[in-house]
Amino acid sequence: MQILKQLREEGRAEDMQALLDHIPYAKFMGVQVDRKGNEVTTILPFNEMLIGNTMLPAIHGGAIGAFLELTSLIQLLFTTQCERLPKTVDVSIDYLRSGRPVETFGRAVVTRQGRRVANVRAEIWQDEFNKPIAASHGHFLLTPV
Repeated sequence: MQILKQLREEGRAEDMQALLDHIPYAKFMGVQVDRKGNEVTTILPFNEMLIGNTMLPAIHGGAIGAFLELTSLIQLLFTTQCERLPKTVDVSIDYLRSGRPVETFGRAVVTRQGRRVANVRAEIWQDEFNKPIAASHGHFLLTPV
């Protein structure tokens, strides 16, 4: 992914939103990044296309899973110096409650990082940080600079 190299050369390596704009499904879903100091929060604005169950209505599980994976990837890019976007080895998702048709937020923590593989835990919530709607644990293949 040449965008990482280009952002580093321009001195914008920390511009996560510019990076997200080059990931097609992140752009399609409208994912945004809010960075304050060393804390990165991802934001998934509500959009009707995210609804999976119109009877509840509830956000589709695939959209929730994709948002968790993106949250993990963004945290990895913020934490590590990767040459390319890390590749997903596997992700395990726990769906804890229905995702309502409102804005959703996410944060991730790199729990372990080796030379080639990193483990990341992510949680997403809506109105209350202490009431996550889903959580994930994933392993990602790194390509160091």
